[in-house]
Amino acid sequence: MLNTGVHTDAPSPLDLDELSEDVLESFTDLIYGNRPHGSITVELDFSSPDQSPLMLTATIQNIDEFRTQVVSKVEIQTPSGAATLTWEPKDPPETLEYTVEYSGQSFTGIPVSFQGILPFAIRGGAETEELASFLREASSIIREAYPTVRYFGPFRDRPHRRYRLPARMPAEVGISGENAAGILASDLERHQGRLVEQVNEDLSENLPGWQVDVVERGGMYSLVLKSTADDSLTVNLADAGTGVAQVLPIFVQRATDSLNPPHGAVLEIIEQPELHLHPAAHGALADLYLYAAQRTGVRFIVETHSETFLLRLRRRIAEGVPAEMVAMYFVDHDGQASQVRSINVDQDGNLDFWPDGVFSEDYAETRALAAAQMERHTTSAD
Repeated sequence: MLNTGVHTDAPSPLDLDELSEDVLESFTDLIYGNRPHGSITVELDFSSPDQSPLMLTATIQNIDEFRTQVVSKVEIQTPSGAATLTWEPKDPPETLEYTVEYSGQSFTGIPVSFQGILPFAIRGGAETEELASFLREASSIIREAYPTVRYFGPFRDRPHRRYRLPARMPAEVGISGENAAGILASDLERHQGRLVEQVNEDLSENLPGWQVDVVERGGMYSLVLKSTADDSLTVNLADAGTGVAQVLPIFVQRATDSLNPPHGAVLEIIEQPELHLHPAAHGALADLYLYAAQRTGVRFIVETHSETFLLRLRRRIAEGVPAEMVAMYFVDHDGQASQVRSINVDQDGNLDFWPDGVFSEDYAETRALAAAQMERHTTSAD
């Protein structure tokens, strides 16, 4: 969502047209209590060895009667200066004018144009040229530093029996993995199946005895599973288990990044990659993400309910993966608000905190089973 306010040339603070209703229905869904005249505030801090620190704070105000939003306040701080722009409300909010404070000076009634949450142009004459230059430079740094963001939802598209060859190869599998089949078909026709080979290499640990293949039939393409023991045995992916269909887009994206590492920073957000998979495969998925982070530079936010996934990460850290590569967080909700707590992992894979009752189900069931067995045998003896 924030990406639509940074990598955009649209005048609205957030270009929500880029997001499907499955991700976000309306701006008020972002406001606590869905208040029609509420606002949200975002703060972004940028720092790295290659650039000076920079901070941006932006408040986005919803104007319900006009079904629109404006950046009501934005602050930008860098080592070379700081600027604050505060919106001067007018009805209707067509031309946006701001009170601007910069370098000890204050200006009022300054028309400002935005691209997303970033100031784009200031029409204040010669007296604001230095300010305009400062804002252009800061906005350029933010756009360059802010990563390309991918989002991968928890429910993947149900496989179709046949697919058309896309006019051009998609760069990403999409929110629900809808582009995975097109990527594989395009790879087979235009790149000699290098991507399919990489997918099968990565899948071998999770799907022993089978390989993914793309079959062309009358100008249409089918994804099939082919037995490695018997070439004549093939199963259309639409007839295979749900787990294979759920996990295949994940492996397609990993193979795409492996063969064509992305340029610039990429942040990939994925919900429940382990969904519909046997627990034995959860650890292999954790290894897949660790490998991708090490080899491609892509960073991941993974939301998981899998104890095995987390245990594999802890094991790899104990085996030598730098602990700073992994950050764990627990999100707790008390009925009113969510609280995020960091769980620190040391180089031995030990945790400094673990929430009560989380992943304790197996232990609780085992105790209850043992108690029931003991009571049954005690009653029989009596």
